[in-house]
Amino acid sequence: MSLYRRYSLPLLILILLSLFVLMAAYPQSSLNAGLRGLAIWWDVLFPSLFPFFVISELLLGFGIVHFIGALLDPLMQPLFRVPGCGGFVAAVSCASGYPIGAKLTAKLWEQRWITRIEGERLVAFTTSSDPIFLIGAVSVGFFHQPEIALVLGAAHYGGVLLIGLLMRFHGTRSGDADIHSRQPEPASGSTSDVKTSTSPARQPGQLRQALYAMHAARLEDGRPFGELLRQAITSSLRLIIVVGGLVVFFCVILEALTNSGLMSGLRLLTASLLTVCGLPPTLTESIVGGIFEVTLGAQAAGEATGAALPFKVAAAAFVLSWGGLSVHAQVASILNMTNLRYMPFLLARAAHGVISALLALLLWRPLMGQGSSPVFHPIYDITWSPGFSSTMLLQSLLLLACLLVGMLVLSCLSVGTSHLFAWWKRAYRQ
Repeated sequence: MSLYRRYSLPLLILILLSLFVLMAAYPQSSLNAGLRGLAIWWDVLFPSLFPFFVISELLLGFGIVHFIGALLDPLMQPLFRVPGCGGFVAAVSCASGYPIGAKLTAKLWEQRWITRIEGERLVAFTTSSDPIFLIGAVSVGFFHQPEIALVLGAAHYGGVLLIGLLMRFHGTRSGDADIHSRQPEPASGSTSDVKTSTSPARQPGQLRQALYAMHAARLEDGRPFGELLRQAITSSLRLIIVVGGLVVFFCVILEALTNSGLMSGLRLLTASLLTVCGLPPTLTESIVGGIFEVTLGAQAAGEATGAALPFKVAAAAFVLSWGGLSVHAQVASILNMTNLRYMPFLLARAAHGVISALLALLLWRPLMGQGSSPVFHPIYDITWSPGFSSTMLLQSLLLLACLLVGMLVLSCLSVGTSHLFAWWKRAYRQ
């Protein structure tokens, strides 16, 4: 038995008992922290996320994600060194957010479609925030400026692509890392949650295969629209309640750690590091809160004073890409049931956070423009009334359309490149 599995349970019990003692010692501050977390959930997260959760569930039921996943199949092996079935995992993870990528990766490993190294590569770059949370909660709810969703999305998902390209080198020194994957072929006409792709030479056409995957997913689902809508609302309510519970829980935990004096040292260290890097130390609360929970860090980034908006967006990009210890705990519990290691995932999340923050700063001027004016106003000077405006809705749909077009273009380029290499190999053999 490993040291982690031997001592993890006693250590967890000790931590929980310590937190219970701190909450009992400071009951009023713990109650106030819980009320703050509840206010964040009710005022911002529920109205901004719930409609999009329902829509995403409907899209899943209609097979749109299966369509995108099939189109992404040709990208996976040449770019990321994972099987084509990873395209479905990437598409679902992008649509649903963390930790869906880890769950689907664990299912692929259990069915022996991927090896341990391939699974570690896949889970490292398919753990990302969903566009719904990035647009509705962060850009609109916390920053009150939907236009920054373009920079946040480009930085976050650009970081996903870069992490995937970097993780393709993970395990290159392992001699038998990539040769034990069984890669079973699905039976003709069968439909499953995750499908592996065949070589391009054996496929009748990538677009036709994607349309077939969408049609097969819809037939397998089989629910009429009324039943699909009812179940989408039910599952979305369960999910939004879980999100609210996590926010309230980590608000209370952070307050307990603050009362114990442990957080002061972490904040001082973070402020020193930000100062050394030339960043505003007022972003300390965002970074520290984001280490524990994504929502708290993103909200603190939007409320930070004394820092320019590009730096706030960079802090939010770091928090979204890091994922918070709440996401890490969920992913670690999933990986614990497999032989996939947690350390590569941890390093990939840290690298993704740094890369996304740098991309947000580098892309700010090209995407937002230097003189576009309410963008550079301090966030506390902007008034905002809750609710979705037509401008916000159009910009949100524009970002989603850009993401979809980008994935389609990359898929077409990948298909063309694979056909070019196949032609070159045939010509070389002749």
